[in-house]
Amino acid sequence: MPDEGAVRQSRSGTVLQITLDRPERRNALTRSMIDDLVSILTAAATDDSLRAVHLTGAGGNFCAGSDWVSSNRDGRRPRVGDLTRRTPLTHNRVVELVATIQLPVVCSVRGWAVGLGCNLALAADFTVAAADATLWEPFIDRGFTPDSGATWLLPRLAGLTRAKRMLLLGEKVSGTQAADWGLIDAAVAPGDVDAAAEELVARLAAGPTVAIGLAKQAINYGLHATLSQSMHHELADLELACRTADFKEGLAAFRERRRPDYQGR
Repeated sequence: MPDEGAVRQSRSGTVLQITLDRPERRNALTRSMIDDLVSILTAAATDDSLRAVHLTGAGGNFCAGSDWVSSNRDGRRPRVGDLTRRTPLTHNRVVELVATIQLPVVCSVRGWAVGLGCNLALAADFTVAAADATLWEPFIDRGFTPDSGATWLLPRLAGLTRAKRMLLLGEKVSGTQAADWGLIDAAVAPGDVDAAAEELVARLAAGPTVAIGLAKQAINYGLHATLSQSMHHELADLELACRTADFKEGLAAFRERRRPDYQGR
C-alpha cells in the first residue's frame, strides 16, 4: 500500500496542535492529508473551547508541498478542468483557513517549507523557523505557475522585488533571510524552535480570544480596503468586542492594576 501520510491533531488545554506526519517524504501532502487538514481547520473554526492553533511538521522538515507524484500515481488523465474544480476546495482552502480562521495560528518550521508548505507558513499569523530552514517556491523551476496564494502573500510580506526573486527566479530563502525580509516572525537556532513557538502560542492562548480573532479579520480586510472602509470595519468589531467578558476583565484589571485573566469569552 502506498504511504498516504496523516495529519495528527491533539489538544493541550485550549491549544490545538496539528502535525503533518509523513516524515519520510518531508511531509509532502497527499490528497487525503489535504482533505484532513481542511476538515480539522474547519472544525476548529467553530470550536469555542479553542484559543490558538499550532501547526508543525513531524521529523526534520515542515512540509515539502503538495505531492503531485502521489496524486497522479494511477496514471489516469484527469478530466478537463480538474484543477479549477479541485484546487479551490483543497490547496486554496487550506491556505484560506490558516489565514482567516478567527484563532491565532502559529507555525513551526524546520528543514524544508516548499510550495504549498511555504505558503502555509506565510499564511500563519506567526511563523518561527530554524535559522537554517529553507523556504522555496519551486513552481517556475517545475515549469508551471505559482498557486495556493503565493502571488498574493509574497508581495505583501516581502515586497514586489523580493517576491519576483522567489517566484520568477525560484530562489531559495533561509529562515534567517525570511525573518529579515518580513516573511516570517522570527528565525532562531534549530534547537530553540519549539520553545520559541510554544511561548508565542501560550501568549496568544492567554489573550482575549474574540478580540484577537476580530483584529486578525480586520487586518486581512484592510489589505484591500480604503482607510475609511477599514475604520468603519473596526467600529463594527469594537461593538462586538465590547460585549465580551474579556473586555470587562480587561477594564477591571486596568482599574485594579493587575494582569488580566482572560477566559476567551
